[in-house]
Parts: sequence; structure tokens; C-alpha cells
Amino acid sequence: MKKIFLSFVLILSVLAGCKKAGTTDNLDWETNLETALQKAQKENKTVLVNFTGSDWCIWCQRLSNEVFSQNEFEKFAKENLILVKIDFPKNIEQSMETKMYNNQLAQRFGVEGFPTIFLLNKNGDVILQTGYQPGGPVNYINHLKSYM
Repeated sequence: MKKIFLSFVLILSVLAGCKKAGTTDNLDWETNLETALQKAQKENKTVLVNFTGSDWCIWCQRLSNEVFSQNEFEKFAKENLILVKIDFPKNIEQSMETKMYNNQLAQRFGVEGFPTIFLLNKNGDVILQTGYQPGGPVNYINHLKSYM
């Protein structure tokens, strides 16, 4: 019985550690910009659009791990942002409709590399184009706030 309990605890520990090691977060990412802008108007928030290659782009993964998956950013985002993830994965299945939509948005915004981050006001006007910034979540939050 003791072995089973210890095995269970070990498995839970490994699973909990996987969250930190991956590029996942607890954020509520929209995948449709128009829906996000409607929410932003209702909630009087800024829209952050994340153009990413989530499963292959090293800098995208660093941004996710160092900033988006951190508690400080999660708190800031819930209070101030509507988040949109426009993903261009290599090994994650997407519908043709999603691929076309994402490509149209990338062309519309002139995205040339990943990660490319846009801040939009609630009316959809671009107020910042940026990308990865070193220094963790507090630095990134301050960077965003200086344009909001």
C-alpha cells in the first residue's frame, strides 16, 4: 500500500512539473480576432494578439515559458487584456479554415517573423508591435503598460 501511495505521489509530482516545462499556460486565448474585439469593447480592455509558431519557434516558446505562463502575467492579463493566439504550428493539426484565417490575419498585419505581438485598442487600432522581450513577466508587463 505504501508503494502504491508513493508511486501515486511521484506521478502527480511529475505531471505538475510538466506544466512548467512545456509551453502551456492558464490563459484564456481566443482564436478569432473579431470575437476578441467585441469582448474588448464590452469589457473596455486592450487586445493582445500573439502570432506564434507554438511547436517549433524557440523564441515563441521562450516568451510563453518566461512570460505568458507566469502568475504575474496571468493576473495582469485577466485584469487588462483580451488575448488572441494566431498559431502557425508545424506538427499540430489545424483545419483548413483556421490556416486560411490565420494566414489572412498575418498578411493584414504584415507579420514577417515569430513571435510577433500586437497590442490593439478596443477599436482594433494597433498601438504596439513587439515580440520577445528579455526580463520575465514584470519587464514584459511594464513594456506593454507603457503603450496602453
